[in-house]
Parts: sequence; C-alpha cells; structure tokens
Amino acid sequence: MSDYRGTSIDDRRAAPTQPGSRMSRRAGATPPPPPPPPEDLPPRGHRSGGGAGGGKMRLLAWISIAMTSIMVAGSLTAYVVYRDAVGNIIKKDFKQDIVGPRPAETGALNVLLVGSDTRAGKGNARYGQKLAREADGGGKRTDTIILLHISPNRDKARLISFPRDSMVQIPACKNESTKQVMPARRDMINSAYNSGGIACTIATLESLTGIRIDHFAEVDFSGFKSIVDALGGIEICLKSGVNDRNSHLVLPAGKSLLDGEKALGFVRLRHYGDGSDIQRIKRQQLFLSKVVAKAMSSDLLTDVPRLRNFIAAAGKSVTMDPDLANDTEQLIEIAQSVKKMTTGGINFTTVPWGPDPEDKNRVVWTQDANVLFNAIKSDVDVTLPTAKPSTGTTTAPKADIKPEQVRVQVLNGTTTFGKAKEVADQLSKEGFQVVGVGNYQAPDGKSQPTTELRYAKKDATGADYAAVLSAAMDPKPGPTAGKAKAVNPQPYVPTTTPTTTPVKGAPTIQLIVGSDFKGVKVTKLPDSVNNQTISANQAKSSCA
Repeated sequence: MSDYRGTSIDDRRAAPTQPGSRMSRRAGATPPPPPPPPEDLPPRGHRSGGGAGGGKMRLLAWISIAMTSIMVAGSLTAYVVYRDAVGNIIKKDFKQDIVGPRPAETGALNVLLVGSDTRAGKGNARYGQKLAREADGGGKRTDTIILLHISPNRDKARLISFPRDSMVQIPACKNESTKQVMPARRDMINSAYNSGGIACTIATLESLTGIRIDHFAEVDFSGFKSIVDALGGIEICLKSGVNDRNSHLVLPAGKSLLDGEKALGFVRLRHYGDGSDIQRIKRQQLFLSKVVAKAMSSDLLTDVPRLRNFIAAAGKSVTMDPDLANDTEQLIEIAQSVKKMTTGGINFTTVPWGPDPEDKNRVVWTQDANVLFNAIKSDVDVTLPTAKPSTGTTTAPKADIKPEQVRVQVLNGTTTFGKAKEVADQLSKEGFQVVGVGNYQAPDGKSQPTTELRYAKKDATGADYAAVLSAAMDPKPGPTAGKAKAVNPQPYVPTTTPTTTPVKGAPTIQLIVGSDFKGVKVTKLPDSVNNQTISANQAKSSCA
C-alpha cells in the first residue's frame, strides 16, 4: 500500500473531522436573550474591514452578553423577575423542519443569534420604507447572524458574525409556509431565512461549518430601544457633532445621554467621520461596551424595579426554541458562565471573507474560515481541577513539555487518501515538529480502527512527550511503548517555517491515524481571523 504517487508527499483523500461528545449541564445563575439589528437598509456594495454584517452582529452579541450578565439569580426576588420574563418569550421549534443529517453534539454550547429586519409588529414598521410598512413588513430577512460559542468550561465565548451577503451553498430545506422540500442552491446566506425560516438558516450554517447549533434566539428593532431605556440610557462621547437625516440623529460634540430612540439612530449611523464600516463598527463596539458596563453595575442588580423592567424588555422582544426557553437550568448555566468570564475571555469575530469572483457586490468565505470552524469544533475539552500532591510526597513534577519540543511521525492507518499529510499539516500549524509521514498496514489489511501513539521502548521520556501530543487530539489515545513499522516513510516539509530550535535528544513519537480520528485541537488561528477579532476589553475607548 503506497502513501504517495511519484514524489508527492500525499497519502489518501482528505476526510472531514467530527466534533466530540456532549458534557452534562451545570447550574448557576440566570439568563436572558439577545438584541436587535441596528441597520435599516445595509449597503449591497463591497465592505471593508469586516463588513456591515460584522458590526451589526457584534451589536447583537454585546447586548446579549449584557442581558445575560445581569440576570444572575442572587435572590428569590431575582428569580421571580427572571421567571416572569421567560413567560414573555415567544417560542418556536425548529428541529422537526431540518432536512438531512446534523453534526454531533459537543460539550460546548452553540447558540444562533438572529436579528430579523422585518418591520412587521408593533414598534418596528416605522423604520422601513413604504413597502416595508405594509402587510407583513415586506418579508423577513436576517441582516444579523451570529453564532455564540461558549466553551465547555463556560469560561470563554466567541461570537462569529456572518455577513448577510455571503454567497454560500444552501442545502435542501423545507419551505417555512408550505413545508415542501426546496432543492439545494447557491444563494445569499440571508435568503435561507426568507424562504425556510430559522430551520433552514440553522441547517445552512451546520452544513457549512460542521458545528452543531444547540439553540437559537431572535430579536427585532423595538427590543433594542426598550433595553436601552430600561437601563436609563447610555452616555456616549463624540469627537464632533452629528446631524444626519438618514438616521434622524442630531447630537452635539462631547458627552450625550442617549435614550432608546437616539441609541438606535447612533448604532445605525453611517454618514459620520470617514463613513467607513471600520469606524462605524468601532462606534458600535464603544457603545455596547458601555451597555455591558451599565448592565453589570451593582445598582441595577439591586434595584428590583429597574431589573424587572430590563428583563421584561428583553423577554418581550425575543423568540427562542422551546428547549432553551423552557429549560431553566440551561438558561441559568448560560448566565452563570457569562458572569464568571473576564472581558478578555469574550471575543467577537467576523468570518474571514473576500470578494465573490462572480459578483463584486457579494462576498465569499476564505479557506481560513475552515480553520476558525475547526477551532470551534475541537473545543470539546473540560479542564478538571488539578489534584494536589499528597502530604510528604517527594515526587518532582515532570518537565513542562511544549508542542514545539515534540517530534512526530504521522502514519496513515486508514484507507483515506491524503490523511497523513492532512494531519501533519494540522499538527505543524499547532507548533508540533512533524518530521515525517507515511502509511501503516494493519495486520488484517483493513483500516486501523483506533488511533495510536507509540514511542521507542528505550525512550524513558517517550510517554511524557506522547502525552503532550495526545492532549492536542480528539480522541486522546494513551501512549504505547514500541514503535510500529512504517510503510513508505517520507520526510515532511512543513507549510510554515518553524520558530523554535529542536530539542536535542527529544524522542520521536509515532502517530498512527485510525478510523476513529476526529481532528487536531485548533488553538492557533490565522492572521485573517485574528485581524477580524476584537476582545471585549479592547472596546473600551473615550470619544468616538
């Protein structure tokens, strides 16, 4: 069985990775729902610096975090307030309308946050043009699409925004009205919601990312205003005054206290400063960092009437799936997790994108988007507290071995062509020193069912180095002494230049990729992702 053709270092076809298993829930404090999209009629044109969709999505995400953070049940009174709010939430099921297979569940929590730009309903019609104010609001669209990912330890969150004009492959979906199955097609991502509702939007994102979406929450325009008003307004600071007819906003330079109506105009403001999306997104982040700070203030948490108004405002403007809305434990878990997060543990990312070659007014996701999705899928580990050594123990701790010090030979034990190089590339990007690739022939001539880690029997530290490699994989095989025979071994040339010097005398660990292999845990994201990411603690600024 040859792993290569000619001099190519390829070994069999690539296969997609799958996420791991689901962990049990935790109880904690209390939750809330997300907010509404700030924009009215987003531009069709090409975006710069993350696009209009990214700003709107971050808006929804920040307010979601703010609402969640303040709904921590520290008393019976707080719980009663929370319970009343849950009764106001509109519920919509989606699972029975999804066509086709779904990704596996994981220990992480993934919630789709959607902002519909429909003008139907009380308080929303005034923000659209004449057609949008008639009948059902001129249809519904998802100008705001965010995937909220909370880590299995519930200590970190990443909110991934998807531009509304992303051209993607939409899978077969049921029409929301007729329930007839519509064929798959290439279209703008927000068209999935227009024709197939939330079920089609979820199916589309799951098929594109491979990430299981556990729940969803949807909000509208009027909810945003109500939330700001319930907080008593938000103070902002402007470097120069605003007089914008499109957003009906007039503000002086310096500090201003914005009520809900003015706040909506501010986050929708386009014609200010250099008019770029980059500057507008920064203004939104500045505004929402102030929303978060005020929502988490102690006076709000202890002022029961204000707290009740805030939660009621959130509850009236949200639609959720019943599994989330009716699950007190799950909602409390979300709130408790957000409460313990530091601002540095909350990141907002726009999916890496570029211009669509077929239409300059549309965008497509780049290859680096898959690295981001793999990072979410491989975030399945729960970190357990480290056991303290027994009193009187004299055992010295093992040396801290880093991935850059681990030498690896990757052998393909499956029948999937290209698997050895695929895994080698993943490990190399995570810093491991991959020194070679090849094949492994199982005794029965079939695919190796389980992934193995092997080291030479003479290597006293082999198990320690193998343990570092195991921690970066899913599943995590235990190390075995004694190496296997490699078939057609070849040297491996990394796609990136190593930044560290090899450790002299370090053992080489054999990784035999089996049929159960799901992937390498992604911790290092490409620059295109990091450049489109902002941490919550970076959004603190003075004047916009």
